[in-house]
Amino acid sequence: MITAKDVVRAYGVLKDVVERTPLDFDRYLSEKYGATVYLKRENMQKVRSFKIRGAYYAIHELTEEEKKRGVVCASAGNHAQGVAFTCHEMKIPATIFMPVTTPQQKIGQVKFFGGPFVTIKLVGDTFDASAQAAQEFTKAEGMTFIDPFDNANVQAGQGTVAYEIYEQAQEDGVVFDQIFVPVGGGGLISGVSTYIKDVAPEIEVVGVEASGARSMRAAFDKGRPVKLEKIDKFADGIAVQRVGDTTYEVARRHVDKLVGVDEGLISETLIDMYSKQGIIAEPAGAASIAALEVMKDDIKGKTVVCIISGGNNDINRMQEMEERALIYDGVKHYFVVNFPQRPGALREFVNNILGPNDDITRFEYIKRANKGTGPVLIGITLGDKNDYPTLISRLSEFDPSYINLHGNESLYNLLV
Repeated sequence: MITAKDVVRAYGVLKDVVERTPLDFDRYLSEKYGATVYLKRENMQKVRSFKIRGAYYAIHELTEEEKKRGVVCASAGNHAQGVAFTCHEMKIPATIFMPVTTPQQKIGQVKFFGGPFVTIKLVGDTFDASAQAAQEFTKAEGMTFIDPFDNANVQAGQGTVAYEIYEQAQEDGVVFDQIFVPVGGGGLISGVSTYIKDVAPEIEVVGVEASGARSMRAAFDKGRPVKLEKIDKFADGIAVQRVGDTTYEVARRHVDKLVGVDEGLISETLIDMYSKQGIIAEPAGAASIAALEVMKDDIKGKTVVCIISGGNNDINRMQEMEERALIYDGVKHYFVVNFPQRPGALREFVNNILGPNDDITRFEYIKRANKGTGPVLIGITLGDKNDYPTLISRLSEFDPSYINLHGNESLYNLLV
């Protein structure tokens, strides 16, 4: 396992390569939560994520022969950009495996940073499937695999985020109580927790996972890394089915607490960050700030720092994020309702079921021949989320056999 000395050594290599990103006091979040909140802005890093730190340092430490043969990596996007940037700088060939589901924005950035030194292969629907293909390719071609998290040098490089936080805090005379760190495979939290617990063991390290991909929580519960059967890939930067063997061991030793944040809350936070603070973050990058809401009772009166791990947000996903935020907040709902096949049925529904400030945002009617009713997929946005019980009561009278898609993930994904 890595030590704080490994992190310090990595910083010696990286200090003239990476940006020393700001550690900013955030007035809005501080007033909102009754705490003193600082943001470590890795969304302002080169390649707009902390991943360049671990990728650069790991590749820097390879032998000349290994560099000549080239490197391989698997990534949902940010690690790939770090590897691409590094290989372009060092003139090293790289083959990068990415899931087919990777946002086009991240694929485009990898091509931009890597230029002629990078070949991209889109394989699998998840990071884990892509990683397996990458490792098979590595063995076949005799190249070197740069793991995005289960690699000691990668972890040491990521730990330089904590080195900077501690150094900047000392310069400003700030003493932190807690540090919130996004957790996917565990590379960042391994490096951060290793360094923080060495220089300031009193600081509580809180790992933040997306609720639909809690692979570190599963490892903690089972006493070893386990592969989740299914994950929500929305927060793609931290959506990993299985954490690393070494990252689990480090996290088990140094991490004080793990919390999960709903993808809807992450979406709501991301939109809030943009509209209130002008901060662009990706879902994984917003997770640590979303955790403030989950931990709001615990952080009152404390001084905390949230690592915004990345800012590679695809603008084409904003509609999906707004949708998730509205559903999470209890404003937007979807139902399958049986409608009478006669004129005026929709008017009757609007007049008798909806409140004066409610709105129908989706209406898909399947008319069936020789049938008295037909199923309708209907989306409703409430003017006041507290009116939900009244809506359900009226809806039950209209169609006692209606289907609420909330909590019915299979039907929601199929129909919506």
